[in-house]
Amino acid sequence: MEIQKEGEPSKRKLSLFDATMLVMGSMIGSGIFIVSADIMRNLGSGYWLIVVWIITGVMTVAAAISYGELSSMFPKAGGQYTYLKEIFGKMMGFLYGWGLFTVIQTGTIAAVAVAFGKFTAYLIPALNDAAPIFQSGSYKITWIQILAIAVILLLTYINTKGVEGGKILQNIFTGSKIVALIGLIVLGFLLVKNSFWSGNMSLGWSAFNNLKTDPSGNLLKSGWESISGMTIMGGIAAAMVGSVFSSVAWENVTFVSGEIENPRKNVVRSMVLGTTAVMILYLMVNFVYLNTLNRDSIAFALNDRVAVVASEQIFGSGVGTIVIAVLVMISTFGCVNGIVLAGARVFQSMAEDGMFFKAALKNNKNGVPEKSLWMQGIWASVLCLSGQYGNLLDMISFVIVLFYMITVFGVIYLRIKKPNVERPYKTWLYPVTPIIYLLIGAAFCVLLLIYKQQYTWPGLLIVILGVPVYFSLIKKNSRLNQI
Repeated sequence: MEIQKEGEPSKRKLSLFDATMLVMGSMIGSGIFIVSADIMRNLGSGYWLIVVWIITGVMTVAAAISYGELSSMFPKAGGQYTYLKEIFGKMMGFLYGWGLFTVIQTGTIAAVAVAFGKFTAYLIPALNDAAPIFQSGSYKITWIQILAIAVILLLTYINTKGVEGGKILQNIFTGSKIVALIGLIVLGFLLVKNSFWSGNMSLGWSAFNNLKTDPSGNLLKSGWESISGMTIMGGIAAAMVGSVFSSVAWENVTFVSGEIENPRKNVVRSMVLGTTAVMILYLMVNFVYLNTLNRDSIAFALNDRVAVVASEQIFGSGVGTIVIAVLVMISTFGCVNGIVLAGARVFQSMAEDGMFFKAALKNNKNGVPEKSLWMQGIWASVLCLSGQYGNLLDMISFVIVLFYMITVFGVIYLRIKKPNVERPYKTWLYPVTPIIYLLIGAAFCVLLLIYKQQYTWPGLLIVILGVPVYFSLIKKNSRLNQI
């Protein structure tokens, strides 16, 4: 079955630059401004903070390089869903798509949109001070959630008007946040009067953690405990939950391969260029944190907003808060746009295979899957109202890495099973690059299973719930084919 189109088939409208902006824009959300606090609490040393980000960077770029080979072999829309389906069969593809729709893609859209709302409240305090629209026990609906939904629906609407509008928006917002991050990095070394770099690095390879809370669940700021051996490994795995989640979504560019010029070459180029640039920016931002703040200021930043505290040290309390609020608003708005633009193409590809709602099949007169976009946007909006997306995302990093590992393993599997298939691009330093990712990914997953099971089983259960859904779809499609 071919995807039905009401308008003329869309031309390839995304250049290498556009694709790279999509990679970078989808990666840089709110995480880099927040998660370093949790990393510091888990490991307690400037050295280990940097190590966690370097490991995450090596993982991310190694995966992007490996995905490049698959993108050149299967240069059509659907990306990772298509790779898994073609290599391991429809069920594996469906389970990935199921996880993507239920929480990975839509939950990320919801979480980043709410982050936009929370940082907007810095500039408009009335958003924070306003009484909840609805409250029942601990559950409530706030104006921040409503603003998040408005952003999701606005960006969904813009993307239904064609790739061109979404592309322009993506390039403007991604370019703005790259320039702003570079400015923050430079000024973080030029304007700070008291540097804490030496103090943060003086602990060397010694590691500590401080995850103790009072009876109300508030973090206690005293009593760092020295850790060693396997406890450090567990701390690294727990710390990487945040850094890994801040570094995903680069694969979104593979979802729109069908709309990229010369996809056999430009998809891999955009992934490698984009992921490398973002991981360098992330590392440099963490250097700024270590230069402007001491260990406790990083670990116990209010609401984990390390960037706000660092910016206050650079620009002064009033200006610093505004600077970061505007930067995060730009960053999250562009991130939501990139993820909205890309995700709907996967659900359209799934519909083509009879694995999603048939309505997602059609493109509108602008050559984009409008109904697929609205399905994604509406479910992301529901997750905004649920208030559970944050917990789900903490628990889904394990599953994201698991699917990354399966896909990267697919590169090795195809080399063995189909060595003579044309590969316009071959993984650089094969088999070293995919093996590096598989080793780090396996260590991350095993350590989480041992030490932080609350981050693993919920995500696995979401994916496992897709198994009966898959078989019911197969049964339904079989009946329809017999009619």
